[in-house]
Amino acid sequence: MNDLVNDLVNDPAPADHSSVGRHLGLFDTSALVGPGLPLWLPAGGVVRAELERLAVDLSLATGCQRVNTPVLGKRALFERSGHWQKFSADMFPPVRVGDEEYVLRPANCPHHTQVYAARPHSYRDLPVRYAELGAMFRSELSGVLTGLRRVRQISLDDAHAFCRPDQVVDEVRLALETVEQAYALLGLPVSRFRLSLRGPGEGHLGDDDAWRRAESSLREALGDRPFDEAPGEAAFYGPKVDVQVTDAAGREETVSTVQVDHVQPERFGLEFVGRDGERHRPVMVHRGLLGSAERLVAMLLEVDGGWLPTWLSPVQLRVLPVSGDRHGEHAERFARRFPGLRVEVDHDGSLPRRVRAARAARVPWVAVVGDAEVAADEVDLSGRGARGRRVPAAAAEVRVRADLAAREAVGRRAG
Repeated sequence: MNDLVNDLVNDPAPADHSSVGRHLGLFDTSALVGPGLPLWLPAGGVVRAELERLAVDLSLATGCQRVNTPVLGKRALFERSGHWQKFSADMFPPVRVGDEEYVLRPANCPHHTQVYAARPHSYRDLPVRYAELGAMFRSELSGVLTGLRRVRQISLDDAHAFCRPDQVVDEVRLALETVEQAYALLGLPVSRFRLSLRGPGEGHLGDDDAWRRAESSLREALGDRPFDEAPGEAAFYGPKVDVQVTDAAGREETVSTVQVDHVQPERFGLEFVGRDGERHRPVMVHRGLLGSAERLVAMLLEVDGGWLPTWLSPVQLRVLPVSGDRHGEHAERFARRFPGLRVEVDHDGSLPRRVRAARAARVPWVAVVGDAEVAADEVDLSGRGARGRRVPAAAAEVRVRADLAAREAVGRRAG
């Protein structure tokens, strides 16, 4: 039996995330819905929900308050923020309602400035952190759309901290540490950090002094992390740290960013009352921990050929009784050891067929139950990268749960 179960490990990894995602039943597209607008199927819905839950847990664990804002906004909102001048060519055309024009947002940050502005703030309140899993839209041409990597609706894990100038460095440090934690959980090690700075030209907003202060804060927060400088790669409202991850093809991609912004608080007239009783301007720190859910899933599918971390897998454990009649009860009893986990008991078809199906579905843990296992209250347990062997049922439970411990720790911190 071990030779059969060991077929689950060392399987060649497909390269293209679109074919892997369709094979695993994660997402698909529809000509009627339109290109660049993927449909998340039930298994993909599990992956999306788990990523969203991680984003929520990380935001709560780092002091964020959850908010929800509309995907639409008046054109005037994005003119005030500067996005219209910078990105109007990449935005969907305005929709006229009466005498006003509304657009699908290209970014969440203008809305979050209005959440901050909805209530007065004191220096004692700050930092105030808002987090949202928000949809953003880009009017991409059909010819550049590619699977999940380039889409027209982007699901972004986004947070913005409004803080006093003396708090900026600590806010950036917190963001960078949380990004590193998130990517360790995802199994995507950070390859390097890039400090993206202004380049020549007039495409940036704000005065030189604000840019110098923002750049200085980022440099201090990076500390002893090695980083490269990238002139000309800054956001139009401030410099940023781009967190670089290497994909399956060896290409570096920017997935997460941390940006320091003096410009939008100024343009929107945001204030807090200082210790001196006077009104002061907060600094805005933009934080995208997981970045775009679409691009992140594409990278995860390609880097390991569809093998996701156990906490993220649509099915986390599949139990295979050799014979449903003789071994089914033991298999069901073992499955009941895992309340809250996504566990399946597969009775249908020959054992070789079911083992191959589990491998093809990229199920991270597989437990086979035969005569010897029933007699000894054991299972033949195989995990990705681990050879199958018979272990007591209780020991198998410990091994599977240990695989989830790091992820569960984040949830406990959030609670």
